[in-house]
Amino acid sequence: MGDQKRMLGAVDIGGTKIAVGAVREDGTILDRLECPTDAEMGFDHAMRRIVEMFRALTAGGFQFEGIGVGCPGPLNPITGIIGDVGTLPGWQGGNLVAELQSGLGLPVVVENDADAAAVGEARWGTAPTNGTFFYVTISTGIGSGMLLSGQLYRGVDGAHPEIGHQVLDNSGPPCYCGARGCWESLASGPAMVSWMQEQGHELPAVTAGEICDRARRGDPLALKAVEREGYYLGLGLANVITMFAPDRIALGGGVMKSSSLFMDTASAVIRKICTQVPAEKTRLCLASVGEDVGLLGAAQAWILRNHFSASLPQELAKSAAMERGGK
Repeated sequence: MGDQKRMLGAVDIGGTKIAVGAVREDGTILDRLECPTDAEMGFDHAMRRIVEMFRALTAGGFQFEGIGVGCPGPLNPITGIIGDVGTLPGWQGGNLVAELQSGLGLPVVVENDADAAAVGEARWGTAPTNGTFFYVTISTGIGSGMLLSGQLYRGVDGAHPEIGHQVLDNSGPPCYCGARGCWESLASGPAMVSWMQEQGHELPAVTAGEICDRARRGDPLALKAVEREGYYLGLGLANVITMFAPDRIALGGGVMKSSSLFMDTASAVIRKICTQVPAEKTRLCLASVGEDVGLLGAAQAWILRNHFSASLPQELAKSAAMERGGK
């Protein structure tokens, strides 16, 4: 197999599509396949599609030593069991590790998708830091992964902190998380669409990308929408900067493809609000790995998980080792 001998399988599960890839340990993606998530068709359907895509890659000559998976949370990173994920309705209780190990006959590790993207961007991005680093994705939802001194931060019981559900306006729109006016309900792609529809926009099927395109053409309502997006994006980031004073924040996700429309507004909000920390020293930049950050992050999650001390607290590493040993 030559340079393909130590191939890693990677899975990036999103609200709209699932991508799988064959990734070398140096971050080179040699092949990738994708399909619609079709979340409404259920967890089992998605698992079958992932297995089918990996079998197609194997038929093409790839051999895998293991599979890394990035999936929206809530998600247990050890057992692989999915919680009540708003973007994947009906998937609650699905076990990614059990299903994919059974279907592929390979060891599988699972990470929250934002955590996976964070370690991928930190490993292969163009502006690494050994300090406090945040990766924030603004897309169908808002997620964030945090690294402290190069180590992925985990909360109690290995939980992934959901910064996208910080409440910014308690009188704002309701979110599936149970709160009103959380960051995700105000600044995600669907939040932009919902706001446009509430204003009586004549295109009920409009997307966040189309809103941004209309703003570039000077549409007055679309311009208000991107101004609003910039404000709430900035407000959420200002909270992150005030609470953690990070060295660097990398911004990714589909909405950030149109960052030039609202980053000036977001930056102005940050300057106005972040008066108690040296916010000017926090480097705010666009994620540089690109659309495949989810796949690369899933592969990097596999690499790190096979060096437990680099990615899991000691007690969780011990639990993972026991589960792998069938104890």
